[in-house]
Amino acid sequence: MSHYSREEILSKVDHTLLKPEATWPQIQKLCDEAMEYHTASVCINTCYVRQAVEYMAGRVPVCCVVGFPLGAMDTRSKAFEAKTAVENGASEVDMVINIGWLKNKQYDDVCADIAAVKKAVGDKVLKVIIETCLLTDEEKEKMCDIVVEAGADFIKTSTGFSTAGATFHDIELFARCVNGRCKIKAAGGISTVEDMEKFLDLGADRLGTSRAVSLLTK
Repeated sequence: MSHYSREEILSKVDHTLLKPEATWPQIQKLCDEAMEYHTASVCINTCYVRQAVEYMAGRVPVCCVVGFPLGAMDTRSKAFEAKTAVENGASEVDMVINIGWLKNKQYDDVCADIAAVKKAVGDKVLKVIIETCLLTDEEKEKMCDIVVEAGADFIKTSTGFSTAGATFHDIELFARCVNGRCKIKAAGGISTVEDMEKFLDLGADRLGTSRAVSLLTK
């Protein structure tokens, strides 16, 4: 038997639809499900933020992605996208780091990139996607420190658009390295209720998935 209720799990889910071909009626359905099942947020692309905020009228927070899914645009553009999203009513922003800079050991640049987005979102929640499937464990550990140093609220595994998503190993590594200094989000490829529970057990505070509602409300 699960030691989590269905409601507990859903309350930690960012109910997600980030496909480029997503239409407003599909986003609307996502919002309807989020309101019905009380998910932590809906996670969508920035073009739908204002509509989703107006549609849900404060009942569920709107989370959006910035610099997504590659993370390789210049810092000012990333910060501007985040600022616009917040002005349009987003409560949470999930940004992608500059992975090439990390690989090149430009740690100060990676940190400044995150800090600029955090400054743009102000008191809103910032989650930092590091795309674990492209990194070594050493790089992941380094990013735990950088995310905290830059003032972000969460470290997040994956976009769901690269070669792989969240793994138990990565959440264990995050939990050990951030050691309570920021929160943790597992995202990408989470496809069973058992996996959701295991990620929560290992220290994830939030789950990014498009499947949770359909899996938990059959």
